[in-house]
Amino acid sequence: MSKYKLVMLRHGEGAWNIENRFCSWVDQKLSEDGLREAEMCGKHLKFLGFEFDLVYTSILSRSIQTAWLIMQELGQEWVPVRSSWRLNERHYGALIGLNRAELALNHGEEQVKIWRRSYDNAPPPIDESHPYYQEIHTDRRYTCCDIQKDNLPKSESLKQVLERLLPYWNEEIAPEIKKGKRVLISAHGNSTRALLKHLEGGSRMMT
Repeated sequence: MSKYKLVMLRHGEGAWNIENRFCSWVDQKLSEDGLREAEMCGKHLKFLGFEFDLVYTSILSRSIQTAWLIMQELGQEWVPVRSSWRLNERHYGALIGLNRAELALNHGEEQVKIWRRSYDNAPPPIDESHPYYQEIHTDRRYTCCDIQKDNLPKSESLKQVLERLLPYWNEEIAPEIKKGKRVLISAHGNSTRALLKHLEGGSRMMT
């Protein structure tokens, strides 16, 4: 039996997932299918006998909703939930809201692949002319972060996602796991991908 217990998962489907658009930091609720996905995940974890002591989410609703539904299915709604912007999805900058297929037509498949899949290439940053700039960057939740709102990213590579995530992992999550706490992280495709890259990339889990 492993010494440490950690479950990481991506949130259920949102409306923009269906439309193949870059959602990123735009706050969206789960779709009907996304709600069912979260509930089914909870049922599966219950069947496997999982119990948790702590839950971590991003501060985006789809991540929080997924965690709530899973814990409800487990009958463990009382378990403490801690939320941080450091577990947010990657900030896709100027690409936010755009359809991936249309973007490929305008910029070419190769450029889109570089923006999406390379480790250290960030998309163009979002600016105040962007239709979703105000929605994201005037949101009250970003006044409660552990850094000044003006210092929050306007675009990120996967490398930068890992850099902003690691302090939270090292200072908050990993110490709890080391104490023997059973931890669930309900986050996003790129934040879980970045953390997995760290954990599987030659670094010891608890360093």
